[in-house]
Amino acid sequence: MIRIQEQDFDIAAELQKLRGSQSSIGAIANFVGIMRDSNNGKDVSVMTLEHYPKMAEQILEGLEQQALQRWNLIDTVIIHRVGKLTPGDNIVLIAVASKHRHDAFAACEFLIDQLKTAGPFWKQERADGDTRWVEERDSDKLASKRWQRETEETSD
Repeated sequence: MIRIQEQDFDIAAELQKLRGSQSSIGAIANFVGIMRDSNNGKDVSVMTLEHYPKMAEQILEGLEQQALQRWNLIDTVIIHRVGKLTPGDNIVLIAVASKHRHDAFAACEFLIDQLKTAGPFWKQERADGDTRWVEERDSDKLASKRWQRETEETSD
């Protein structure tokens, strides 16, 4: 399930919905991204997340499909917020249910690593009185490339 929304989400409620009454689930791994109050040594007071709605949904659906094909998963939840956020606000939830923990952990890590670089989301921060667009981090690019290398190695 994929949702892009302005309103906050209830982590416990989302995990309970994912779990439902499915007795085949043996593991749920999740990642929650939370807005920090600083970035690159500057105090951040507000962040605005923008996106292209249809494109963002298609890309997230594609990432979800890749995870479902790559690991033995039962279900997934990807929620990404847009709009104005303040420090402490939830930004993203990725939760993955599977029979075994390895699949859940790997798929969850894959999804957040890919979302950080492939997702068409743009962040604008208000920090120390200035407004600036947040650039992609080199560490995020490296994390994303790791999954591409692993895919190439397993297909050889």
